[in-house]
Amino acid sequence: MFSSLLIANRGEIARRIARTARDLGIRTIAVHSEADADLPHVTEADEAVAIGASDPASSYLNIPAILEAAKRTGAEAIHPGYGFLSEKPAFAAAVVDAGITWIGPSPRAIEAMGDKINARNLMIAHNVPVAPGGGEPVTDADSARAEAERIGYPVMVKAAAGGGGMGMAVAQDAESLAAQAEKIHGFATRLFGSGDLLIERYYPRVRHIEVQVLGLNDGRVLALGERECSVQRRHQKLVEETPSAAVDPAMRERLMDASRRAAAAIDYRGAGTIEYLLDADSGEFFFLEMNTRLQVEHPITELVRGIDLVEAQFRIAAGEDVSFDESAPSGHAIELRVNAEDPKRFLPGPGTIDTWTEPSGEGVRVDSGYRAGNTVPRFYDSLMAKVVAHGPDRATAIARAKRAASEFVIAGPKSNLAFHVELLDNPEFVAGDYDTGIIGRMR
Repeated sequence: MFSSLLIANRGEIARRIARTARDLGIRTIAVHSEADADLPHVTEADEAVAIGASDPASSYLNIPAILEAAKRTGAEAIHPGYGFLSEKPAFAAAVVDAGITWIGPSPRAIEAMGDKINARNLMIAHNVPVAPGGGEPVTDADSARAEAERIGYPVMVKAAAGGGGMGMAVAQDAESLAAQAEKIHGFATRLFGSGDLLIERYYPRVRHIEVQVLGLNDGRVLALGERECSVQRRHQKLVEETPSAAVDPAMRERLMDASRRAAAAIDYRGAGTIEYLLDADSGEFFFLEMNTRLQVEHPITELVRGIDLVEAQFRIAAGEDVSFDESAPSGHAIELRVNAEDPKRFLPGPGTIDTWTEPSGEGVRVDSGYRAGNTVPRFYDSLMAKVVAHGPDRATAIARAKRAASEFVIAGPKSNLAFHVELLDNPEFVAGDYDTGIIGRMR
């Protein structure tokens, strides 16, 4: 096991990774931008290094600055968290080339799943279900129209190099396809450096289901249950729960088997997530993408499984043997993403935190990146904290989550806490019979 760890991230995930590192006696090294100098992940670390200006390109996406910080502090390992550089094969390769332990899958595995079309074709070759769509990138309006007519409208237009719900739009007909393809092509070119598009069948009523996998050093892949991620705004998740009310034992077995095959196809090591769309009408599920990193929503799996996924990442990266029971989980868990945004339109509302009072009590866990006196900056994702509730059953988990959301006090920046209270009272959600359109129906 390595004795020092640089965490190439910020906020709540950097703080959460550091917590496990400290439990294992590993020296923690934080990096930070100018905007984040006084955040808890910086002040609580054993050592901290400023790596650049507040904009991400100058700091958290600045590979030379992060590697220089690792060299200067003698870091033996680097954990990328999620977002930023976590799924950049060039960063993983640079860390390995520098002789530093990379906490994540191989650069080759990241690259294999980083392009949606390549990943889709790989899944087909390994008998993982995919939605009807194209096996080649679409690069112009004519080829997009031909592909859509072959598949049949409506279709989903996706950035082939995208991920995390970014770079997607629905086209109902040829006219809307031309507009959406142009929009996503421009967005993808700016954000991902590639304007290639993927056209797939669009299903109007779907649930978003994902499976936590863990690739071990002996080549085995563990599938540690599913998470329901259907509460979304603009394709971005707001609430997750496990297990899913939509998944029965027979479907769960098929999901787990497909996920093991998906990860084994790229000789995967470490924690990863296979994401699926579940068609609410037919009951069929289709591969969406693989996230070759730790997920934001990993705490709900930890609570129902009684494990520490970050520790598992550490041990796998260090070459140690790791194993967990793949049998049924214990109880139910729900995660609420607490964002600095208004609870109606979900528009960003950063600012200085005047009051920050976290909830507590039985079955409640809070992973936070801020405290009173900090400023939530405009440069990064609006996530401030995650409230996670665990109970022996779904009704108890909902009740604990609702109480926690009601007791969480944040003054200064805007927050979406009121939305969470509203959702946890929503009849669709309470019944467990909802899909990705639930927020639209609430609004």
